[in-house]
Amino acid sequence: MLGAPACFIFLLCQLTGPAASGIPKKLVGAIGGSVIFPLNLSVNLVDSIIWVFNSTTLVTIQPKTAGKKALVIVTQKRNMERVNFPHEGYSLKLSRLKKNDSGIYRVEIHSSTLQDPLTQEYELHVYEYLSKPKVVIGLQENKNGTCVTNLTCSMEHGEEDVTYSWKSLDQTTNESHRGSILPISWRWEKSDMTFICMASNPISSNSSNPIFAQNLCEGAAGGQAPYVVLYVLLSFFLLCSLALVLIIFIIQRERKKEIIEEKKELDTHQKTLPFPPIPEEMPEYDTISTFNGTIPEENPANTIYSTVHIAPKVTEPHSLPMLSDTPTASIYNNVM
Repeated sequence: MLGAPACFIFLLCQLTGPAASGIPKKLVGAIGGSVIFPLNLSVNLVDSIIWVFNSTTLVTIQPKTAGKKALVIVTQKRNMERVNFPHEGYSLKLSRLKKNDSGIYRVEIHSSTLQDPLTQEYELHVYEYLSKPKVVIGLQENKNGTCVTNLTCSMEHGEEDVTYSWKSLDQTTNESHRGSILPISWRWEKSDMTFICMASNPISSNSSNPIFAQNLCEGAAGGQAPYVVLYVLLSFFLLCSLALVLIIFIIQRERKKEIIEEKKELDTHQKTLPFPPIPEEMPEYDTISTFNGTIPEENPANTIYSTVHIAPKVTEPHSLPMLSDTPTASIYNNVM
């Protein structure tokens, strides 16, 4: 904006001043970009500057004076952040362009020294960046090995002010052609050609994917085509056969190697086979099991008890007691 912090007043007004004079200056912009409307003042004393778009006032400027700051009035709130005046001048910069910003702009310079305001018009065109053009193949006509057809280049969107041109590339010559339609006449004997469509507008350009004449006119060889197809098939079959034989040979050779290795391992194993280990002797135990795992109970009626009387300890082994008729020890057997 101009000078110190400007004062913004939002209003909507219609311009009813004199019609613009002179030839409009043509300006171009891209969607999302910006454009500058240049203004060079030749008047020393300026009372106000008014910028107008399609009869609607955009901005009104009252230049600063010795005791007063410049006043900038933006008529629409949505344009506040889009409008700017670079280098504190009076040229208008419009940012964040949209498609509907295209149209006629006019600036009016009012001065007390002039009977009528000075005016200048601008014509702005806002364009889209071009995407990749598409190519449509027309009907083909094959006569005596010659392919005749047309290629048509077009855009899916952004057709405004788009120009088309073609490049035909081969090993010998590079030709160009203007227009969206390219006529083709190509024979099988000629080297393969490549066709590229290029589209451009005032802000951008783009080109199509390459198109090869050999793929485009596959049946153009007429009577030669069956022989070419047969030759290709035979070559393919021969290559497949050679590859199969090679694979079988490699498999058999690897199998022989495996058999030889297995035989060597078997012979080595037989030579170094150790004696079987002798199992350690394990002790054998007899287990006497009781019937039903229980100890039979004692039956007093069928039990025999023996009583043994032990003689007293002999203290002097050299003196033996005299034998007498009376027994000194008794053994009792009781039968119960």
